[in-house]
Amino acid sequence: MTLHVLYLVHDLADPAVRRRVLMLSAGGARITLAGFRRGDNALAAVEGLRPIELGVTADGRFAQRLGAVGKACLNISSRLRGVARPDVIIARNLEMLAVANRAVTAFGGRVPIVYESLDIHRLLLRGDFVGRMLRGAEARLGQKAKLLITSSPAFVENYFRPLSGLDLPVLLLQNQVLALGNEADALPPARKRRKGDPWRIGWFGALRCSRSLAMLSALSRAMGGRVEIVLRGRPARSELRGFDGVIAAEPFMTFGGSYRNPEDLQAIYADVDFVWTIDFFEEGQNSSWLLPNRLYEGCRHGAVPIAVAGTETARFLDDRKIGFVLPDADGSGLQALFEGMNEESYRHACYAVAKQHPSLWTIKQSDCEALVRRLATLSTNTEGAAAVAVAHSHTYRDQGGLS
Repeated sequence: MTLHVLYLVHDLADPAVRRRVLMLSAGGARITLAGFRRGDNALAAVEGLRPIELGVTADGRFAQRLGAVGKACLNISSRLRGVARPDVIIARNLEMLAVANRAVTAFGGRVPIVYESLDIHRLLLRGDFVGRMLRGAEARLGQKAKLLITSSPAFVENYFRPLSGLDLPVLLLQNQVLALGNEADALPPARKRRKGDPWRIGWFGALRCSRSLAMLSALSRAMGGRVEIVLRGRPARSELRGFDGVIAAEPFMTFGGSYRNPEDLQAIYADVDFVWTIDFFEEGQNSSWLLPNRLYEGCRHGAVPIAVAGTETARFLDDRKIGFVLPDADGSGLQALFEGMNEESYRHACYAVAKQHPSLWTIKQSDCEALVRRLATLSTNTEGAAAVAVAHSHTYRDQGGLS
């Protein structure tokens, strides 16, 4: 019997939503996708799937989002009218956990909920009344959940275990590249560089960190064009004020727009030498704990990652002796790195990345099938599913995938 998953998401245009839907579909599940449109963002195209829109939200406007979520909770029965009862509901982010609880009631109860939390919002980490209120809401809404999906061990160590109030088995699904064909086990392509060409750093994905933008601008200007910066993805214009004007004024920086994941990854990463995996957006909190998409994407396609000390990404790189970890975040270490960069040191760095097993960077067909089997167990045997997930959570730091 085909597993029916209702996937409730905070942003229907998020490329990571498309990747998860493709993963579930590849694993054999049938998906109903419902969620919010984020402003004017075009919906991420998922072949053969028409999402159910629950409303419109605005980036960076938390109060507006709360209002939209409240309205969706009130109207969820009518929005889901005609949708068959799902076997599992996956709620991506805290606001969708609230919607999921209402959806369970609309379907008559006893539908297991999976809480998918791939970022820890800064409001959840506040020590004041607002933070305690939100963590309390998360704990209450999570009482009906059977499983927590997250993407970094540091989220569990720094938030979910000590602070959240949730008591759920954990499934680690890292932000790896979806590779469903024979390319899943292929080694990254050889890097092609002409001696004397500028070094090119790619900053791809969710572009929201003004400090990264300033550091990369300062580096490219200080190096007089010997380092070029290439940006691709979705800029958070609420955080990067005047983004288009800033880029237009930069002599050694370009923005190439959005891209498809995974279809365009090989082309965009082949165009750069390094991948910028640093994020200061929520420094010391979410940004220090995450393992970003671009880490896996870049390494999968042979680009050399750059991180900053004291982060989960730096720990990941140090454990595998790959990439470059800046000793500090003041910009001087970054400039020193490139002033000392030469073709030999770059070849050594490329080799260290290339010799890693491809499974470290990719989600394969078997991983997709394993995920759907795990979700199916929640639907058919809650106690058995919890036992399996708990066993998995004990080894989550060393777990590279589901296989």
